[in-house]
Amino acid sequence: MGLWRGTSPLILASQSSARKMLLGNAGLEFETITADIDERGIQAASKLSNPREIGLLLAREKARAVSANRPGSHVIGADQTLALGDRLFNKPTGRTQALAQLRDLAGRTHELNSAVAVAHDGKIVFEDVSVARMTMLQMSEAELSAYLDAAGDAVTTSVGAYQLEGLGIHLFERIEGDHFTILGLPLLPLLAFLRREQLIAV
Repeated sequence: MGLWRGTSPLILASQSSARKMLLGNAGLEFETITADIDERGIQAASKLSNPREIGLLLAREKARAVSANRPGSHVIGADQTLALGDRLFNKPTGRTQALAQLRDLAGRTHELNSAVAVAHDGKIVFEDVSVARMTMLQMSEAELSAYLDAAGDAVTTSVGAYQLEGLGIHLFERIEGDHFTILGLPLLPLLAFLRREQLIAV
């Protein structure tokens, strides 16, 4: 018997392999449905500039979008923003942009803001934002190019052009924050909410 006690399936509004891995490793059975939203359009229309607020807005919108078509289910939406000072980064569109981002991040400390929201019948019933501070090594152009060669197309699938659970770990000097926040899902606060609502067995 699984841990999930909800009367309807738990849904993750994301195809992120890291988020799916985290929920699966926690023993939760769930379905995945991609939220069909215009993230950049929503961000622009909101006129928000705070990275944490932007991440939370997008997590809410993803959860709501899927929840609207799945009555009775608890839907998890998540988003992650990367901020270097006041500058907000998005996923690179290709190798050239990935290299430019890594040049800017090298030798400096940036923040990853990981937001999660849970919707039930179209209403947000839980939300949280966790922050990790990431200090990247000072790296030469040759070292950055070697990393990009090794990482391949994966660099375009995450903000900052790295996956810390993979080759991206070689880019860092120091990390402050929990593993789950870095991978894009504040898992401990989420599990605490599900436990309070008696939706999981432990």
